[in-house]
Amino acid sequence: MLETIRQFAEEQLVNSGEADRTRDAHAHYFAAREDDVLALWDSPRQPESYEWLAHELPNLRAAFRWSIDRDDLDTGATIAFYASLLGVCSHTLEPVTWAEDLIEPAQAADHRRLVQLCAMAAQAYAAGRVDEAISCIEVGQAALERGRYAEVPFGFEATLGTAYHLKGEPEKTAAMVRQTIARSSAAHTVARTQLVLSLANAGAYEEAMTIAEGLLAAADATENPMIKALALNAYAWAYRDADPAAAYEVSRHAMKIAHDSGNRFIESTISIGLSRLAASHGDPIEALDYMVSAARGYQNSGSFLLITGPLAMIAILFDRLGRYEPAATIMGYGDVPGSRLVFTEVDSAIAHLREIFGDHVYESLARKGESMAIAAIVTYAFDEIERARTEPEHPS
Repeated sequence: MLETIRQFAEEQLVNSGEADRTRDAHAHYFAAREDDVLALWDSPRQPESYEWLAHELPNLRAAFRWSIDRDDLDTGATIAFYASLLGVCSHTLEPVTWAEDLIEPAQAADHRRLVQLCAMAAQAYAAGRVDEAISCIEVGQAALERGRYAEVPFGFEATLGTAYHLKGEPEKTAAMVRQTIARSSAAHTVARTQLVLSLANAGAYEEAMTIAEGLLAAADATENPMIKALALNAYAWAYRDADPAAAYEVSRHAMKIAHDSGNRFIESTISIGLSRLAASHGDPIEALDYMVSAARGYQNSGSFLLITGPLAMIAILFDRLGRYEPAATIMGYGDVPGSRLVFTEVDSAIAHLREIFGDHVYESLARKGESMAIAAIVTYAFDEIERARTEPEHPS
């Protein structure tokens, strides 16, 4: 609709005295789409749900804001929940802020959707709001223990504790997922994938592999592309050291599923695992290509904290390629607790760079990288990757 036509129509609606009733109907319509849209998402037609979100985001935004201005918490919470679920998958984080806005009123009203809202609001960690995400985790965990709230569809309450990874505390995530599994009679694949990832990141590889054994069958059994890709990715992450060749093939399969389904978040996540596996196969240039994919996805979505992981891996790969100055500079931005958790090579790369430069020069370069704006450090990293492609034989 042309903006001039929209404005004229809105003026006529106000003049008719029907504006409030029509806006109420508009908001209720989009709240009522929840079941249909989530059913579409939970099917091989999942890409259509992301296309629907992209097309209807302005309508969803208007419906959400109107319902909240009218103190219609039921309508606002419904829209915030399912729009956030779709948004996290498709690298559209705006609806997560809607869920965040509703935590306090939902708490005050002891609203049935409180746990659902907390599970979505906790995804704010991706944009760097880790402390806020952890506050939502604590509210959601307390609500889960009271046990009288609407279930989070598809087992997504298991994602509540993900922000603890960014604090370098995967054990807390694993403990929360175990509690989630114990509370539920359903064997949700999402919960099992979260447990496997948490255990692997905590160094409990044997247990992670044991639990991961059933994930390949779970992936075959579901028609939901995201859950399928999640299961395959968790299996590959658990087996990345014990059987890297198998993990690589499983990851490649997961990547295709994520890409074809339009799930940009999982695609970026899988790219990280593929980069580590490519590096272990002795192909650092291929590994850099995967890191470009992950970093670009996180940058485009505003997932500015998650981008530190790919940057740390890029620095590790540059160190291996003998490109020491960009390695030290980029490591200055990427060296955060979450990066050290996922990329255990960070410590050895920093030790090697200190040996090459000496502490004073290394710290100067790292401070330079740390002080750069996100857009500047990403541009710098990508420019250096292009140089690495054109100058593969860099002197050590």
